[in-house]
Amino acid sequence: MCGNVDPRYIGYKNEKPYCRKCISFHGEEVEYEKSGPKNVKLDLSYSLSIEQKQLSDKVIDNFKNGIDTLLYAVCGSGKTEISYGVIGYAMSKGLKVGFALPRRDVAMELAARLSSAFPCNKVVAVYGGHTSILSGDIVVLTTHQLYRYDHYFDLLVMDEIDAFPFKGSDVLEALFKRSLKGNCLLMSATPSDELLKQFESPGHCILTLLTRYHKHPIPVPRVSIGPLFIKYAKLLKNLAELTKKGKPCFVFVPSIDLSKSLFMFLSLFVKGGDYVSSKREGREKIIERFRKGKLKYVVTTAVLERGVTVENAQVLVFKADNRIYDKAALIQIAGRAGRRANAPDGEVIFYCDKNSKGIQKAIREIKRANRSLQNRV
Repeated sequence: MCGNVDPRYIGYKNEKPYCRKCISFHGEEVEYEKSGPKNVKLDLSYSLSIEQKQLSDKVIDNFKNGIDTLLYAVCGSGKTEISYGVIGYAMSKGLKVGFALPRRDVAMELAARLSSAFPCNKVVAVYGGHTSILSGDIVVLTTHQLYRYDHYFDLLVMDEIDAFPFKGSDVLEALFKRSLKGNCLLMSATPSDELLKQFESPGHCILTLLTRYHKHPIPVPRVSIGPLFIKYAKLLKNLAELTKKGKPCFVFVPSIDLSKSLFMFLSLFVKGGDYVSSKREGREKIIERFRKGKLKYVVTTAVLERGVTVENAQVLVFKADNRIYDKAALIQIAGRAGRRANAPDGEVIFYCDKNSKGIQKAIREIKRANRSLQNRV
């Protein structure tokens, strides 16, 4: 299934070979059945910007001509909205459309957004524990569920291609390629050098958008360096000040254990918060309360690194020099701030022992995007 040929991962049962890498990816598969054209109505309460519309049209042209597209766009630029055009076009032709993401929480939220944007069409969400319905006009799924769709999708859109667990997984990448029948649209704010090189080859196209839709610069992170007790003191001080002003705060941490212990410390002084991680039960309800303004802050691992927008959010990153925080992760985290047109500014603070390479590269990339905006104005 995954194309593995390394004998180290080949086992035998009843004298039949199997692959240890993808042994867990087995189950019901969906057969491709051609359907007729769909009635499509795109229902948005806003209009695309001129740049967004131009890119949307170009993605449609690429799809018509059998060209795969990489949309390289900054956090908050409206990548998802740009994809609506080609999704609507493919559905109108009766083609199979998929939208894949690495994380379950984001897939659930996206399914709701697509259902609102395409009210006349059937949007199906497929993820672990939610696999009773596998086909629809648009299938929103986690990358782990791609094994069910062998050469199935005429159009496969994928966001967060640089996120765990897809990033660095040769099995998930193989499942992605296996599920394609037609062409893909990949989207990322932080594509790897390898991916950029791949999309410079024939049959591929890179489209860039280095400005947010509201045309305000991306908040540039401040770096706060000091020993552990100083980091705790500064974080507590900043959190108290920001929440007192009514500004909701993401507090990012590099580990599950730290999410709980840091929250227990902060909650002694700043009330109205909670914590989430991949192992936190009921995290969907916690995230929803935070989004609705019922929580002042959330201490979180990387589960909220992407896909969740909170109005007027501020971003505090504890131990930002931890090895798990590379350039891409820090750019995504910083991108949680200043996403709304009515609140385009935001505080982003990195608390660390040292100014790591990941921090330096992330800040340089954000400043480069902001210079692009200045050159356009």
